[in-house]
Amino acid sequence: MSVRTPADGYRAPSRLELVALNHIPLARAGDQPASLVIDALAPNKLSLQSGDAIVIAQKLISKCEDRLINLASVKASARATELAVRTGKDPRLVELILRESKEVLRVGREVIIVEHRNGFVLANAGIDLSNANADGGATQALLLPLDADASAARIRAALRSRCGVDCAVLIIDSIGRAWRRGGVGQTLGAAGLPVLVDLRGRRDLYGRALRSTDVAHADELAAAASILMGQADEARPVVLVRGLVSTNDCEQTAVALQRPRAEDLFQ
Repeated sequence: MSVRTPADGYRAPSRLELVALNHIPLARAGDQPASLVIDALAPNKLSLQSGDAIVIAQKLISKCEDRLINLASVKASARATELAVRTGKDPRLVELILRESKEVLRVGREVIIVEHRNGFVLANAGIDLSNANADGGATQALLLPLDADASAARIRAALRSRCGVDCAVLIIDSIGRAWRRGGVGQTLGAAGLPVLVDLRGRRDLYGRALRSTDVAHADELAAAASILMGQADEARPVVLVRGLVSTNDCEQTAVALQRPRAEDLFQ
């Protein structure tokens, strides 16, 4: 069941500041994301403040966690080979998609819509070839983090320990949406801020009680930060967000954003 944050104490901010951090090096396996963030603060003439949120691109986390797979090491199954013919994809890539998925939901040219093993409905299990291969080819594939919520919690704890402030952390990726073209930043992992805010019972301008309003607070931040990160060669995988009216003691994770199957009219 989705866990909502009650609207008590929640107010939409009237102003936000978002800053993409420069001087973030290309991440490698074994790097500590919190260290990459902290090392970039001084060159950007910034320091962390309690209540800030740090938004980090999934690719940085996946590289730090050694989620880069050489396609030469992958043997395609019969199912992967069959789907590769239908989609036009490399059968080894399709095999990785199947391994990362609970269920294949839809198949089209160049796309396989799946329920990822972490519960999100994604194209191609979120596996990416862009910005994964230094030679510009397609020899390696980058998988999503094993547990993005756990990754966000670890980074938040490291920032608190080393900087002495309590910040929220989001791990995001660009994801497509049903009925809409184009991708938009969405949250895969979260720690330290309201993720899904339940506004039911709050009054509108005319005193009418809201009956079905949930705010995907984390996804709204993810979309805003994604504009600064870019999608090509910008090399800006970390964005600092300041000005949130949030409660850093919130225990919600990105799992709260997943619609339960019983409520999903599209699967």
